[in-house]
Amino acid sequence: MDWYFIAKYAHILCSTVLFGTGIGTAFQMVWAMHLARKNRVETVHSVASGVVIADWIFTTPAGFLQPATGLWLIWLQGWSPWESWLIATYVLYIIALICWLPVVHLQIRIRDLAREALQNGTPLPDRAWRLYHIWFALGWPAFIALMGVFWLMVTKPVLF
Repeated sequence: MDWYFIAKYAHILCSTVLFGTGIGTAFQMVWAMHLARKNRVETVHSVASGVVIADWIFTTPAGFLQPATGLWLIWLQGWSPWESWLIATYVLYIIALICWLPVVHLQIRIRDLAREALQNGTPLPDRAWRLYHIWFALGWPAFIALMGVFWLMVTKPVLF
């Protein structure tokens, strides 16, 4: 059995799920919040509910498996885990994680606020909009960090 192939395949699949689910759910939340401006609170509740589920089913497992498969590849290839490009990768991945953890909580709160507004027949409250803006702002450093991780994985540059 070719363990390197299995590790690399698993690593690529995890990165695809992690990045793809992140981009897809982010687009869906942005679109739902756009529709909320037209008083489509039910859309926000429905989409935010789906985004929360997608994060638990796809993003969370991939987020844990990604570094595990990465460490497996490092070991299989015989690289030092202290290569400069790997250290930069760890830092960027931690930045993405630090941004993602509050995002999950924010999505849950937005979903809950949308459910309350829907039950009360009211527009989305200002609190939901404030949480959404924080959610949106946290998405950018996570996105940029993961783009950096992809670049480092492909180029493996000597950084310092």
